[in-house]
Amino acid sequence: MGAKMTDIDKGREILKRLQEKGVRIPCPEGVEIGADISSEKISGDGVEIHAGCRIYGAHTLIMAGAQLGYEAPATIHNCQIGRDVRLGGGFFDRSTFLEKSSMGSGAQIREACLLEEGARGAHTVGLKHTILFPFVTLGGLINFCDCLMAGGTDEKNHSEVGSSYIHFNYTPNQDKATPSLMGDVTRGVILNQSPIFLGGQGGLVGPVMLEYGTVVAAGTIVRKDILKKNVMLLGHPSISKTMPFHMGLYSNIKRIIKLNTIYIANLIALRRWYLDVRSKFMESGPMESALHKGAVEKIEMALEERLKRLGEVAAMMPGSIETYQEAVGAISEKTILKKKEFHERWQEMEHAFKECYDMKGEPLKRDRFLEVIERSTGRSGSDYIAAIKGFSEKESGMGVTWLQGLVDEIKRKAWSLLPSLGLQ
Repeated sequence: MGAKMTDIDKGREILKRLQEKGVRIPCPEGVEIGADISSEKISGDGVEIHAGCRIYGAHTLIMAGAQLGYEAPATIHNCQIGRDVRLGGGFFDRSTFLEKSSMGSGAQIREACLLEEGARGAHTVGLKHTILFPFVTLGGLINFCDCLMAGGTDEKNHSEVGSSYIHFNYTPNQDKATPSLMGDVTRGVILNQSPIFLGGQGGLVGPVMLEYGTVVAAGTIVRKDILKKNVMLLGHPSISKTMPFHMGLYSNIKRIIKLNTIYIANLIALRRWYLDVRSKFMESGPMESALHKGAVEKIEMALEERLKRLGEVAAMMPGSIETYQEAVGAISEKTILKKKEFHERWQEMEHAFKECYDMKGEPLKRDRFLEVIERSTGRSGSDYIAAIKGFSEKESGMGVTWLQGLVDEIKRKAWSLLPSLGLQ
């Protein structure tokens, strides 16, 4: 009997098959392929894998024209990599990259990231649970986790984040119920909104919401929502002061619940967009279908993370009431009611959110817009960007109205469970 093949032997055999099908691997001795990789999920058409690359995971997909590790070694684990994607070097885990998206060397792209067409980052970018809409551009030395950014129309008119920028996504209360929404899903998917510009050497303290057209000057920390279009936020001299801090107090629970609900509702709307609209442009073969599936999975992973983090805050509410009473002394019955209601009804709220996954929005509005999509696929084929940008103003408005109605319905359903907050 012959010796049993080791995982190393299996990887070498897969590497050989990849070369035979046309994958360009200039230095095969310096490339490691996991035994669980399927060569059928790696295109032989123009794919380049450079020395130092390590590729693992049964769910890994690499489509035509992709280039991996040109600038530095790259580790790929269970990522779906679309056509003409460039991953210069770094670590890429359980994320999806659509056509012509790219990252420079030193990247750390952790789980549940979705980079849509042409979204890109320079060197040393860290992302996790991050969604970038088409053409969004990140500079170098950036940490941008737990957020969604949209805005812009094309490669020259795009939302941008300057170098050395941080999304602060971890609080002194040791929670991460801090997702920030720059733009939104309902208008962002139509690719006709003003870009958002976040100047370098700055940061966002999550959770915050920014409207389209927002410009933040370099060196500025954003701590509050900017909800008016075309506003510039300038920096200001630092203010040095001290104030009491008590871990777990949660004096801003209404804001946390409100912004998390809006973020979750937008993610559910994005999932619906992928299921009903994006799917029409990703049906040309098994690789396109696998890429679409990967994108939907990342949105679902992001939803699971947001529900988990918001649930952790709900679990802290009994302790928050005690901390409030000990630290502040007097606590109003209204404040106690808000916290108790959130804690006691969280499971109902979580269940309500999950039920919303199956919601499709107002049927007539949805059906009319999907008719527009059917006509656009006839004109543009599988070119998603061309189809979306080809909409008339009226057609674009139909899509926005459908998705915004879905978002509003989700918010109403969730907030109805917490009447003491007075959210509408």
